[in-house]
Amino acid sequence: MRPQGVGFEEFVAERLDGLLRYATVLTNDPHLAQDIVQDVLLRAQQRWDGIASPPTYVRRMVTNEYLSWRRRAVRRMVPSSHDVLDALGPPAADPSAAYDERDAMLGLLATLPRKQRAAIVLRYYESYSDAEIAAVLRCGTSTVRSQISRALATLRQAPHPAALTTGAGE
Repeated sequence: MRPQGVGFEEFVAERLDGLLRYATVLTNDPHLAQDIVQDVLLRAQQRWDGIASPPTYVRRMVTNEYLSWRRRAVRRMVPSSHDVLDALGPPAADPSAAYDERDAMLGLLATLPRKQRAAIVLRYYESYSDAEIAAVLRCGTSTVRSQISRALATLRQAPHPAALTTGAGE
């Protein structure tokens, strides 16, 4: 059914790092991200032969698992450390100020409602189009644009990330 003919093991080898980074940014918890990706991949492997577009389908599964996560009220989200995020993929040459801004931005993303956060992460971290985001979130493209617009408005009202890390916003 799948035109690419990519086997499950090949798919995991090619996409695992990206899925883990995506889930880590969504959850802001690398351990929960690993759990979500592992559960999703186990379920995907069981129905692998029936999946027509594995990248989209598995990303949607990760997103849905994040959106339906029930332990959110019980667990407090703690920002990920640089070491954890860098271990999920090769580190880029990044001055220390960029790390501070990244941490501040991850903290700001954690304050957004789940669907807004998922839409923002898919757009700006995964470079998905409105149509691709709509497919993952199972909504219309106008809803995607609305979610992103609201999320950006919320983020714009927050203090600038540099002000958060230097204490200048106090």
